[in-house]
Amino acid sequence: MTKLNRSVERGLNILEVISSNGVCSLAFLAERTGLPKPTILRICATLVQQRWLSQSRSDSRYRVGSRFPRVNAHPDSIDALVEAGASAILALSEATGLGVDLAAPIGNGRVEIVDTTRTFSEHGVFPDCIGYRPSPFRSALGCAFLAALDPAQEAEYTARLAVHTTGRDRVAALALPAKLREVRVQGFATREDGYWGRAVDYGGIPSAIAVAISSRGHIVGAVSLIWLAEQHSVASVAKAHLEKLTATAREIGELYAAHIG
Repeated sequence: MTKLNRSVERGLNILEVISSNGVCSLAFLAERTGLPKPTILRICATLVQQRWLSQSRSDSRYRVGSRFPRVNAHPDSIDALVEAGASAILALSEATGLGVDLAAPIGNGRVEIVDTTRTFSEHGVFPDCIGYRPSPFRSALGCAFLAALDPAQEAEYTARLAVHTTGRDRVAALALPAKLREVRVQGFATREDGYWGRAVDYGGIPSAIAVAISSRGHIVGAVSLIWLAEQHSVASVAKAHLEKLTATAREIGELYAAHIG
């Protein structure tokens, strides 16, 4: 019988726990896997380096990274988007003083946040958003992505996404066609007023504007500016920074094309 590789087995165990539970602390991983913390740290450091995991800069917790396999998504393309956007979103954040989120498509009209510049001390919004899948109906990132698709794709995904929605999501889903038309007219998408991203938001409620990222005629993601709603109006942020946001999306699209080859 072939002897098993214990390091690989332990790494897979850690990945399974994080994939099943979302954001995980070192203590939680030690409890669930039964592994010593130094062993977990070494394995996770390797997985972070390979981008199968990402680690929050604010609290050191782990979540799945850009190269973690996702249904209907290609890890190489997500990794290329992260590489293409890393410097660009940081420069945009420094230029505007606002947080910036980068999202990649994961199939069926949904996007997932794969990188961010958010810090609570600078932007007043918490950074624990990588791996989060924002609402396609109520988030700026989700609406920006859908609005940029061709009409046939948009209609297909919108109908599919609306199935089994309830409550405020249902209301937003029914209003989505009109909202997407508005996005195309004004040139950016906005986050629904008062929308609370339960998995990542705590503290004040954020506002956001977003635009899609196009590369060689394909929509490959979306990028957003995010801030505390109480600090700035959408109109003031769009007036001051929409041109920078659009230029950043264009830059990321060009760099993405170079990475993909």
